Amino acid sequence: MNLEELRSNYVKLLEFMEKSDYSKDYVTKVRCEIERTLREAPNKDWNSYYDIYQEYTQMSLSKQNLRNKRTLLGMIEHFDIYGKYPDRRRRQKIVRRDSYSFLRNEFKEIIDYYRAAEKKRGKKESVIYGESHNASTFLRTLQEKGIYTPKEITEEAVLSVFLSSDGSIRRSASYKKNIRAVFKACIPKDPDTFNRILSFLPKLRAGRKTIQYLKPDEVIAIKQVLNDENSAFTLRNKAITTLAINTGLRMCDIAGMTKDSIDWDKDLITINQQKTGALLELPLSAVTGNAIHDYLEQERPDTESEYIFVSEDAPHKRLKSGSLGNVSDKVMKESCIRQTSGDRRGFHIFRHRLATELLGNGVARPVISRILGQEDPDSLEPYIGSDFKHLKECAISIERFPVREGVFSNA
Repeated sequence: MNLEELRSNYVKLLEFMEKSDYSKDYVTKVRCEIERTLREAPNKDWNSYYDIYQEYTQMSLSKQNLRNKRTLLGMIEHFDIYGKYPDRRRRQKIVRRDSYSFLRNEFKEIIDYYRAAEKKRGKKESVIYGESHNASTFLRTLQEKGIYTPKEITEEAVLSVFLSSDGSIRRSASYKKNIRAVFKACIPKDPDTFNRILSFLPKLRAGRKTIQYLKPDEVIAIKQVLNDENSAFTLRNKAITTLAINTGLRMCDIAGMTKDSIDWDKDLITINQQKTGALLELPLSAVTGNAIHDYLEQERPDTESEYIFVSEDAPHKRLKSGSLGNVSDKVMKESCIRQTSGDRRGFHIFRHRLATELLGNGVARPVISRILGQEDPDSLEPYIGSDFKHLKECAISIERFPVREGVFSNA
């Protein structure tokens, strides 16, 4: 944290406050806060005024005292960083800067290149933000270790970010995955350097989560609603649900489908996935095709929108991913399933169902990954826990273990 400007100029701030009729007591508080900051900064890991405030939050201070500290530090920061003097009409808040703002130009160029490349590929802004944020914190940690360019990055430095001195894991597998995505996107920029850095990333196993899955009787209930001509469920919602249950497409990709996404002559669905930017081709089954065709011919409003699924109310714009979540809620309600608080109702459960069904039928994992449009083969790991057909084959007999008589009785 560079405080040389503050050290040289803070007297100007105090003089301004005195001329602007701030109370002597308040000017004294500002002076004391500045002097403390200048005095203790060399022995602290502060990178911003927000870090100083965060240290105060760890102390036993009242809410009012914390509010006062935040106000003082905000005033000092605006003067030091932006050259702005205090204004009685508005409180100057501390600017919370992210790790990217502390990076040197060589590391900023990595993040900038990644963002531009992935935005051009059509990756979602939220995904780009998450991956670039994790990569920025990673590079900032390396920078604090005295590494300032990509070519200086060593395996030892990379491992020190993920592993503590006793070998325990400090960072998650998802954190590593995000960093990997950034460096992988930068390979065209400098293949040798970024392939070398990628080889340094440790192999981490993602934590397993218990994921709710669709049971066979629930699938039957949903299909009954889809096949019921007298159901109040609209043709649009039937088409969306049929697509989800038969193809496992992500909500964002269903919402993003245009009329050009379907080749009726070849019975083919072709889309550019929003999450990965990769091209995905899937067969269009008769059931799915008929559901979409019925919606297009019988119910879809007359609109110039290129997107297949549009809102039911004027001006009939394309459906957003969030709206598809409402469709999923409706089909669960119409099917009288998953109505208990905490039950999983999103369309991702259909994606999960397709993966486990394919696994249960012995389809090779690389094939399933291609069907689901996944680039990372480890992405199938969470679905294995629901593949009961093959899990039962791994069961160990308990015949050799003594069991007391009556344990398995119905009494």
